[in-house]
Amino acid sequence: MSYSESRAWLQSDISSDIRYETDTSLPPEGFRLSGGSGAYTVVSADEAGRMYGSYALQAKLSLGETDVSLESAPAVSERILNHWDNITGVVERGYSGASLFFKDGALAYDPERMRFYARLLASVGVNRICFNNVNVTPGSAKLITGELLPSLSKLAAIFRPFHIRVIIAVDFNSPVLLGGLPTSDPLDGSIAAWWQSAADAVYKEIPDLAGFLVKADSEFRNGPAALGRTQADGANVIARALEAHGGKVYWRCFVYNCEQDWRDGVTDRPKAAYDHFFPLDGEFDRNVVLQVKHGPSDFQVREPNSPLLGAMKHTSQAVELQITQEYTGQQIDLYALAVQWEEIFAAPVSDTRLTRDLIGSEVTAVAAVANTGSGENWTGHTLAQANLYAFGRFAWDPSVSAQDVLNDWIGLTFGTDPALREPLLRMMLSSRGVYEKYNAPLGVCWMVNIHHHYGPSPEGYEFSKWGTYHRASRTAIGVDRTENGTGYTAQYHPALNKLYSDPKTCPEEMLLYFHRLPYDFVLKSGKTLLQHIYDTHFEGVRDVEGFIKTWDALKPLLPEGAYRSVAARLQWQLLNAREWRDVINTYFFRLTGIPDEKGRTIYP
Repeated sequence: MSYSESRAWLQSDISSDIRYETDTSLPPEGFRLSGGSGAYTVVSADEAGRMYGSYALQAKLSLGETDVSLESAPAVSERILNHWDNITGVVERGYSGASLFFKDGALAYDPERMRFYARLLASVGVNRICFNNVNVTPGSAKLITGELLPSLSKLAAIFRPFHIRVIIAVDFNSPVLLGGLPTSDPLDGSIAAWWQSAADAVYKEIPDLAGFLVKADSEFRNGPAALGRTQADGANVIARALEAHGGKVYWRCFVYNCEQDWRDGVTDRPKAAYDHFFPLDGEFDRNVVLQVKHGPSDFQVREPNSPLLGAMKHTSQAVELQITQEYTGQQIDLYALAVQWEEIFAAPVSDTRLTRDLIGSEVTAVAAVANTGSGENWTGHTLAQANLYAFGRFAWDPSVSAQDVLNDWIGLTFGTDPALREPLLRMMLSSRGVYEKYNAPLGVCWMVNIHHHYGPSPEGYEFSKWGTYHRASRTAIGVDRTENGTGYTAQYHPALNKLYSDPKTCPEEMLLYFHRLPYDFVLKSGKTLLQHIYDTHFEGVRDVEGFIKTWDALKPLLPEGAYRSVAARLQWQLLNAREWRDVINTYFFRLTGIPDEKGRTIYP
């Protein structure tokens, strides 16, 4: 859906009689809908609930539902969109054009489009937004100074009527960078005073600011550890400056050794977040929220949930997802993230609890890296719009199913004709599995080109400093993360430790994430591990060819612009799938000397 098309949908009138009522017994932001035959009631406890109820009613009517009965409230109070937009106008890991907010070192935006964007985000339930990249530059650090703060305040005012509060990504080293102080030591009294002064100035301009987002001690960024202090020391000095204003510090847990020697077989990057933060449980101030990537590696196609999620009983957490498809096709390849997110929220954290049970208790916020940009259709790939919609739905209610979410998105975007809706739904539901088939096998991860993360490179990261290894040899592949290896599985609940530690019980899709196995290891299918790799990579190409046939058959039912845009992306995806198939299969054939038992072409 293009900008103009989506604007028409969101700004359309509801040709119905709607009555609004207040019921203070409803939860904040919650609502209750009822009615039929063109007469409806929206009940809420507050203005935000009235807005969300109105959007929900509009969606139901657009889907052809005339008799409405629904009561709903968000699972968490903070549903955060993190933009990785640089002040230059370039979007890091952005695949839909330039920044919506910045250009040439300043805030530069179309106010009308910003109002529409705010409305769009509110319609899917987003209520927090960070405009600037967590990798703060000297230029974007000035967003909390008088040089850029007045402009940021004007932008925040556009989002405020839609109940969306702003978060600012700040540099931990700001006292040095902006204040000219000799240190950023969080235990130095002058540093606390500097942060307090900075916070006071920001809240004078943006009184409802949600808080600051911080990436520290990560990927060459300054942080408290570099000064001999703990992560809690670093977070708390900023949190105390925000506390009187009702603000929070969203402190990212993406902290690991990014200068690892590839010969080091003991250091294990997935262990890093737990090792750094779990021992500090209870030492963080109450307005610190630890933002934890859902997986312990880095938004990979297949990895387990982070063992840190739910492990800290005295510290607030946010689970971080990635809407922009950094490792999942970069909005070139079709990849409906709703399928992956359903798995994430349904994953166990103990022998009795699932990740979604943490949402609203130990996990008090859900955040995600945005996939939008200045492109006409917002997301580069038209079908990638479903990922932004899905984020809003899962953040509001992590118990929803991917099928329901995608079915609704298709109906709202293209209409409810079953002849279109059903085949497109099947295509999108299968897209995650198809991409996984021709990507890195069985959770091995990191077979992508270094730096830009698109396309196959089996050893692109293998001898690098980033701690991302699959350790493939002529006889075996994978990393032993059991007690006999790096010990990573011990970070999980005992029931999960037991599950993951045994190759017989470990979910096969993550087998090589937890185990080092020979190529002749026999899977449950009866195939050897290597034959599985060969087969799935051929199947992935075949499945993308099937996508193209499905999409072409739907052409008469689609808007011409949407058809052409997606058709072009699917052709590009087919080239990508073929490259993955040939590069990965050739790599393993050359490494092992074991041929494909089906005799298909693999290049020697």
